[in-house]
Amino acid sequence: MTLEVIHQISEMAQAIVYLYRQDDTLEERLASFPNANFLIQDFKAEAKQVHILYEGGQKLFLVGLGKSPKQTDFIKTLRSFFFKQKKNLPDAVVLNLIAGGIDPQWVEAIVNGCILGDYDLGLYKTDKTGGLTFFERTTKIQLLVTESEIESATKSAAIGEATAWTQIRVMDLMNAPSNKKNPLVLADWAVDSGQKYGYLVSVFDEKKCEEIGLKALLAVSEGSKNPPRFIVLEHAHPEAKRKIGLVGKGVTFDTGGVSLKQSANMHYMKSDMGGAAAVLGTIELAAKLQLPIHLIGVIPATENSIDGLAIKPGDVIGSYSRKSIEVIDTDAEGRLILADGLNYIKHNYEPDIIIDLATLTGSCVATLGYAAAGLFTNNELLAQSLYESGQQTGEKLWRLPLWDDYKDELKSDVADVKNFHGKQEFERSKTCSLGKKIQEKSHGSLWRN
Repeated sequence: MTLEVIHQISEMAQAIVYLYRQDDTLEERLASFPNANFLIQDFKAEAKQVHILYEGGQKLFLVGLGKSPKQTDFIKTLRSFFFKQKKNLPDAVVLNLIAGGIDPQWVEAIVNGCILGDYDLGLYKTDKTGGLTFFERTTKIQLLVTESEIESATKSAAIGEATAWTQIRVMDLMNAPSNKKNPLVLADWAVDSGQKYGYLVSVFDEKKCEEIGLKALLAVSEGSKNPPRFIVLEHAHPEAKRKIGLVGKGVTFDTGGVSLKQSANMHYMKSDMGGAAAVLGTIELAAKLQLPIHLIGVIPATENSIDGLAIKPGDVIGSYSRKSIEVIDTDAEGRLILADGLNYIKHNYEPDIIIDLATLTGSCVATLGYAAAGLFTNNELLAQSLYESGQQTGEKLWRLPLWDDYKDELKSDVADVKNFHGKQEFERSKTCSLGKKIQEKSHGSLWRN
């Protein structure tokens, strides 16, 4: 598939896609189509609505964007359209942005959505029928803009395309099962990406981890046959003014260890390396686009498995910070490996800002659902910046408390700190009738999962 920005529709176009907002100008914009009176009744430009017409040997798709669409709405709408139509689209498709009055500022999001429409979860399906899709054939997408907008739209389209292909690579990594994805696979992915896009990658094996004192990471990995890897990535642009640190949780499968998870939905724990995937994709894209920033990424990668060597509740382990940690719950392993990652990046790089990304606890999903991620920070300016960015991109964040009141919850009787306060487990063990009623009504959502 190739991508092109044009200002005139060629005779080669076999299908034209029109994008329309649900606003007061819709009827006027639809008036030029045949049988406009009927069309206005049928097509309301609701989000993701698709209406098909045929005119002069061309297939016309009218696609609705809903009211006041934002960046994420353009992406979702175009992704849905191309995913559903990719087996039926002809080889040459034009997206007419002029007819619907679509501002070129949305070109990046539009292109991003178009290409993300290629993504399919069926990574390992062998029975794929129906012939080649639009993205598997020699095809072309053209974006129609005014002549004065071609240069800026072309640049935006290139960014949207580059972003989408990195997103697809990261989604493949996220959705791969644990027998196809272990800490070494994450390390190899980083090394290959660094070589291709010109950024630095260092990978520490278990011997190096032991040598430099990444003891919390090593402790979590004890129960797995797959050894851990500590991955350090760096994109340093010469024009960068600030140094940003990213730390991503890289647990390629999380059984919970001795504090074993329930079997229902445990298969989703293949994606407990979502923070690592986000860091890998961010560094790759920054290098690919040569963004003028200095990024350091750190990924402690491991499996949290269970065998005779696995850490047990009550064990006391070391860490890179040299603080001792009492392990109350082995299913709270993410904060252990992140402690090593956060201390490593702070001690060795001293970034201006550190952002930690992790699929850390199901309690956050119970609190916020799937609409937003929890944000914890003591930096007011950073909190506001991340919140606004999330509103723009659709990756919403909601700030949760990070008060000093919680420090006492980390105190341990036998070590410097403990990895879980344990109070929920204590409350769950009570047999009072009120506690039982609360638990039954919440279906367990009040408890750690």
